[in-house]
Amino acid sequence: MSSTRIMIDGYNLALEKGTGVATYSRNLSLELSKLGHKIDLLYGVRASTGKHALMSEVNFFDPMAKSLKTSEVVKTMFKSPLGLTAREVPITGRVIAKNPVRVLPPYDRIFNYRNLFSLSRWHFRVFGRFMETSYEQPADIAHWTYPLPIRLKKAQNIYTIHDLVPLRLPYTTLDNKKEYYRVARDIARHADHIVTVSEASKRDIVDLLEVPEERVTNTYQSVSLPPALLARSFDEVAQEVEAIFGLEPKKYFLFFGAIEPKKNVSRIIEAYLASQSKYPLVVVGQLTWKDTNDLRLLGVSGGGGGSKTQAADPSISAVSRAQQIIRLEYLPLALLTSIIRCARAVVFPSLYEGFGLPILEAMQLGTAVITGTEGSNPEVAGDSAYLVDPYDVGAIAQGIRDMQNDDDMVAHYETVGKQRAEVFSPERYSERLDALYKRLK
Repeated sequence: MSSTRIMIDGYNLALEKGTGVATYSRNLSLELSKLGHKIDLLYGVRASTGKHALMSEVNFFDPMAKSLKTSEVVKTMFKSPLGLTAREVPITGRVIAKNPVRVLPPYDRIFNYRNLFSLSRWHFRVFGRFMETSYEQPADIAHWTYPLPIRLKKAQNIYTIHDLVPLRLPYTTLDNKKEYYRVARDIARHADHIVTVSEASKRDIVDLLEVPEERVTNTYQSVSLPPALLARSFDEVAQEVEAIFGLEPKKYFLFFGAIEPKKNVSRIIEAYLASQSKYPLVVVGQLTWKDTNDLRLLGVSGGGGGSKTQAADPSISAVSRAQQIIRLEYLPLALLTSIIRCARAVVFPSLYEGFGLPILEAMQLGTAVITGTEGSNPEVAGDSAYLVDPYDVGAIAQGIRDMQNDDDMVAHYETVGKQRAEVFSPERYSERLDALYKRLK
C-alpha cells in the first residue's frame, strides 16, 4: 500500500495514566506506521507551543502547565470560527524523555495547540458546529480516536466511536448526554467515515444514529504488549507477585479497570463475598466515579488510594474483608501484566463494553476469564471464557466458585483463551486497518 500521511489525535495519549482509548490510539499509530504511513500526532496539552524550539519541547513534556481559564476561552472564541492553527513541537532529544509523562507512540511529526480539545467543546457549545484546525502541510486523513467536535482542514476526517454507552446506559456515565448526542449525531451526518471496535458497537451506531451500514467499519482492537514482558518466565513473574504483593500465584481472583458503574464492581464484590471463596479478590483501578455502593463495599470513604480495604459496613463484615479484598489504585504496565498473569481468573462481567480490552489482555497473558453476556463481551470472548449474566450476583458467585474448585476448568480457559486472543492479534488488526484505508483513498 502506498504511503499516506495520517493524523491521530493525542486527546487520550496526553493523559498521565492510560485508558482503553489511549491504548487504542497507541496501537493505531504503531500499526499504521508498520504499514508505511507517515504519522502526525496532534495534541491539545495545556503547554504553549511557540517559536522558541527548546522551550516548546520543554513545555510539551511539563505536566505543570496552567489549566484553561475563562478569559482564555472568551478570547479564543473570537478567532475560533476562522479555525485554530497548531504549531509543530520540535522533539530533538534535548529533553530526556525515556520515562515521560506522555509516552509517545510512533510518529513523524508532533503538533500542539494549547487546550485545543477543550476549546473545541466550547466552540461547539457557542456556535453549534465543529471547530476547524490546521497545521503546516496537513495530513491526508485525520483519524480522531474519540468523538470530538473538531475537524482538520483539507483532509478526510474519520472518527472512531468506541461505543454509545452514554446513550445506551446513561446512568453509568457523567457525560452531558445532550451534548454527547449532538456531537455523535453530527459525526454521523458529516464524517467521511466512522470506525468502531465491535459488531455490537456498529449495531448501536447504525440503529441509534441512523448511519448507513456501509459508512461504518469495525476494525476490532488488538493488544500489543512489549515482547520483553511476554518473554518473562512464569516462575520469575510469580516470584515478583509474591514478593511485592504477598499473593500466591493462581490463588487469587482479579478485577482490573476503572471503578465506575458500567464495570459492575459492586456486584463483583457482592458475588465474591457470597461465593465464600478461600482466595482473595484483588481490585486494581482508580475510582473514576464515587458510587456510594462501590465505596461502601470497597471500604473507602472518599476515593483515596491504599492497598487494602478496611471493614466499613457491619452488614458485610462477617467475611474478613481486610484480608480477603485487596485494592490497588494504580500499577505500571510491567506490574499489572505480572498480577494479571498470576491470577487464577480475571473477573470482568461488565454491564457494557465497546470492546472489552481487559478480556483480551488477560487471554493473551494466558489467564482464565469470567465475563458477561452484555455488549461486546461475548463477541470478544467467544466460547473461550466463562460467561455469566452480569446483573445476576448469584451467577457471578457461581462462576467464582467453579473457577476456584476446578483446576481443569481453569486450565481449559487458559488454553482456549490464548487461542482466542490470536483472532485479535496485531497482525490481524493490521490487515483490517489496511483494508479500511484502502477504501478511503
